[in-house]
Amino acid sequence: MSLMTTSTLLAGDMGGTKTLLALYGMNGGKLTQLHQQRFISSQWPSLNPMLEAFLTNRPGELKAPQHGCLAVAGPVQNGSAQVTNLPWKLKEEQLAASASLNQLELVNDFRVLIYGLPHFEESQQVVLHAGLQDDGPLAILGAGTGLGMARGVHSKNGLMALASEGGHREFAPRTDEEWRLACWLKDDLGLDRLSIERVVSGTGLGHIARWLLQDPEAKQHPLQLVADQWKTDKSCDLPAQVSLAADKKDPLMTRALQIWLSAYGSAAGDLAVHELCTGGLWIGGGTASKQLPGLQSETFLNAMREKGRFKRLISQIKVTAVVDPEAGLFSAACRARTLAESSGTLA
Repeated sequence: MSLMTTSTLLAGDMGGTKTLLALYGMNGGKLTQLHQQRFISSQWPSLNPMLEAFLTNRPGELKAPQHGCLAVAGPVQNGSAQVTNLPWKLKEEQLAASASLNQLELVNDFRVLIYGLPHFEESQQVVLHAGLQDDGPLAILGAGTGLGMARGVHSKNGLMALASEGGHREFAPRTDEEWRLACWLKDDLGLDRLSIERVVSGTGLGHIARWLLQDPEAKQHPLQLVADQWKTDKSCDLPAQVSLAADKKDPLMTRALQIWLSAYGSAAGDLAVHELCTGGLWIGGGTASKQLPGLQSETFLNAMREKGRFKRLISQIKVTAVVDPEAGLFSAACRARTLAESSGTLA
């Protein structure tokens, strides 16, 4: 089947910094990316002219898409979305009309991953813990700026993706060390309660490092000045420097990473218990590929499995890390394919 006669699908992954737009087609029953363009989000007044430019300048042999899905870095309610860190207000019907689409769906950028999980190739993911998978619920969590979570359940109409704000649950210290960290963080940040993502996130890794650097013996540590600056200026990217120092065997930053990985593993195990995700558990987010050795470590996996009477259940669940940097874009394409299939127009 030539590209001229193959239906195309619109997929997008929108963030405050960049927006990826792509056209996909079917090849041998699998989604294949046919065309992609990267945009600097802040250079555009809204998504409408960006979409118009992308579709107008597509390769001539590609048909205009009729169905699309756009992943949005922000909350989506009743077909409307507000992009985090941008003044864009999006509405499905308006975007579909301006792009001449029959159907367009806006989906939160973490929830959209649920649609892609069953279709990821081996190159897009790495198994962290071998286990069984059935048609039960599936779930994903991922540490980035915050801690994203989403769930999926199978229904007669296909996979249903459910958003979650589980990253904002109360952080429950498991050790004396975590208790001291939690008390310090609440005082340092002026909080009445501490959510999981204050610890289990890229930002959380920075907080853990700052806490350890309070020790008088760490007064001359090379990252002391960076940590002081990072509290009010996140541009210096303390978490990345913590990881780099840990890679170079810095004892204090290695300890920070171990505390973080253990808390992360525990959060993953809690999600597995909460959702009974016998269909599989995935680890995604911006840190998954960067921290892959840590996610494969016993520090992470043991903390995930140690769930009392549910240890046996967790030990039987397959756990996989999503390492494809374009996982959100691919997942949006998977959702667009489902929309086209439902309408009977996918060729």
